[in-house]
Amino acid sequence: MKRIFLVFAVVFSHFMFSQTAVEIIEKNITNSGGLINWKLLNSVILTGKVTLGLKEEYPIHIYQQRPNLTKTSIVINKKETAIEGYNGKKGYAMNYATNKLQEYPNYEPESFDNDFIDWENKGFTAQLLGKEKIGNTFCYKVQLTKNVNHNIYYFDVNTFMLVREQKKDETLDYSDYRKVGNLIFPFRISSNSPKKDSDYVISVSKIEINKVLPENTFKF
Repeated sequence: MKRIFLVFAVVFSHFMFSQTAVEIIEKNITNSGGLINWKLLNSVILTGKVTLGLKEEYPIHIYQQRPNLTKTSIVINKKETAIEGYNGKKGYAMNYATNKLQEYPNYEPESFDNDFIDWENKGFTAQLLGKEKIGNTFCYKVQLTKNVNHNIYYFDVNTFMLVREQKKDETLDYSDYRKVGNLIFPFRISSNSPKKDSDYVISVSKIEINKVLPENTFKF
């Protein structure tokens, strides 16, 4: 009887473990605005400042539009200069050796939606790896896997907001969540990489959503 109980406990525990990973993702989507509102989001403009290293600080603008258009620009001497983007056909980034934008033929644009929206239809599998403390916050640790690639996400156990996203070559920390319309966004994003040569912190002062962007916004 004891052996049967243990087998049942292991099977039941595995079932609950898998279900919990799904529930955590669903609660994140619900608590941050709901699936319908996220799917109704068509464009985002972020305004703020980016800090590079210890002293370099610049005003920054980030423009994003469905399905995968994006442009990041910084302001130097009151002039807005694009440093990275994707215009629907070509990806580009600033070549700081020549101080000019350079086209990258193999540029892979990111999806406008985050990985959590329709994650199963995108081919991901979800697994709960347990709990871990990030700073002073206890988090659920969830891994999304697609083929041989996987990212790990840390969700606040109380709010289910995303605290950390761990990629292969970069770790992103999210904080200072605020409501914009019906959605909740992080107003502080910090990036850390193993080489430490591309670390940055973005402090957002304003987010505008569903604005009609000029046709030339993403041209370069």
